[in-house]
Amino acid sequence: MSFTNNIVANHEISLTHIDVSSLSPKYRKINLITSCVFTLLVMLIPCFLKLEWFFVMPTGYHDSFYWILLAIAILGLWDFIYHFIADPKKGYALREHDLHFQTGLIFRKHISQPILRIQHIEIKRGPIERKAGLATLQVFSAGGAHHTFYIPGLEHETAIKLRSFILDHTDLTLDE
Repeated sequence: MSFTNNIVANHEISLTHIDVSSLSPKYRKINLITSCVFTLLVMLIPCFLKLEWFFVMPTGYHDSFYWILLAIAILGLWDFIYHFIADPKKGYALREHDLHFQTGLIFRKHISQPILRIQHIEIKRGPIERKAGLATLQVFSAGGAHHTFYIPGLEHETAIKLRSFILDHTDLTLDE
């Protein structure tokens, strides 16, 4: 067998033909709820300080109290809007020879990992993910101690199927 390494023309290079599968709608819902809850919890801190139960706050704090709450609310709203718009744009695709993940709202990021280069793959589930029936698939490539990328917001059954498929096909060669 002879090895060839032909040049690919620029007009033939495209990632737009990859049909990605969307993440679970539960993932977006969890992110939106988490954003709201976290914002409210952070807003409780200045409110608690305003009560002055344990120590007296400076006069300047009382003057800027509402501005602090407004700043926290704006940051929380920004996070909520980001997840509302960006989460549906995330997706993954399992192809014959690679696993692909895309993310990003303003700056789009496309990651493709050849199945032959995947050394290890893990399924991670936090308490909120377990309750929602979701999982995060972490993909590790050879030569790195950290994961190459992860795919959040997968249904747990889907994550198990993806992991099994990848582990069954890591012994593929390009000759087949």
